[in-house]
Amino acid sequence: MPALEAMACGTPVITSNLSSLPEVVGSAAILINPYSIDELASAMQAVANNSQLRRELKVAGLRQSKKFNWAKTGQQTVELLKNFL
Repeated sequence: MPALEAMACGTPVITSNLSSLPEVVGSAAILINPYSIDELASAMQAVANNSQLRRELKVAGLRQSKKFNWAKTGQQTVELLKNFL
């Protein structure tokens, strides 16, 4: 949720390349190894120093975040539960 919330606010996102995060953020965020301080530092420097990258991540993040909403999540949950009943 925090990554999607940040993207929905137009904030450039740097996140882990593990678990479901890559699937959620798609290509709208910078994915890093969460155990690598160097990767995190490099990504932070890139976002801080590159205004074009910030703009691209903002636009892509806003677009990606629109793919997710509570109504859709609720409907998919209902469908999943119906399949089990």
